Amino acid sequence: MTEKEKRDRGELYDANYDKALEQERIKVKDLCFKYNNLEPSKQEKRKSLIKEILGETKEDLLIESNFYCDYGYNISVGENFYMNHNGVILDGAKVEFGDNVFIGPNCGFYTAGHPIDYIQRNKGLEYAKPIKVGNNVWFGGNVVVLPGVTIGDNVVIGAGSVVTKDIPPNVIAHGSPCRVVKEI
Repeated sequence: MTEKEKRDRGELYDANYDKALEQERIKVKDLCFKYNNLEPSKQEKRKSLIKEILGETKEDLLIESNFYCDYGYNISVGENFYMNHNGVILDGAKVEFGDNVFIGPNCGFYTAGHPIDYIQRNKGLEYAKPIKVGNNVWFGGNVVVLPGVTIGDNVVIGAGSVVTKDIPPNVIAHGSPCRVVKEI
């Protein structure tokens, strides 16, 4: 079984020293570099390049520079998607965003996790668990979403939150760790 197959099954895999995965990351990081260095006025070229980077998109999307991801092809975004400056998506596993998702600056979505056992961790092993975000979700600035989290529809995640567990639909949630504070 390849390291990529292990990754896609949610098993521990060698992310750091596997040449095939390394080449995939280098390819998308080169594309992100190009994207991040295009003038904001070149809107059509930027839109075309971000669609090349991401796995699946609808028509109406805007991702501000700087943007970084690991593979790109594991990311899907719905219609009317906006990500502000300094967005990071570590997409070892699928990261799915619904329609009408707005993401503040300096937000990160991290599917990657590492073993607690330092011997395994020092070998470069990690795992990846998917992240799923529903429709009509707004993330304040500096939010971090951790591996395996699902966020329901019609949710507001307050600035500075660290989302470690699933968030149900129709709520406002914030904090570290993020927790529901009000139903909408």
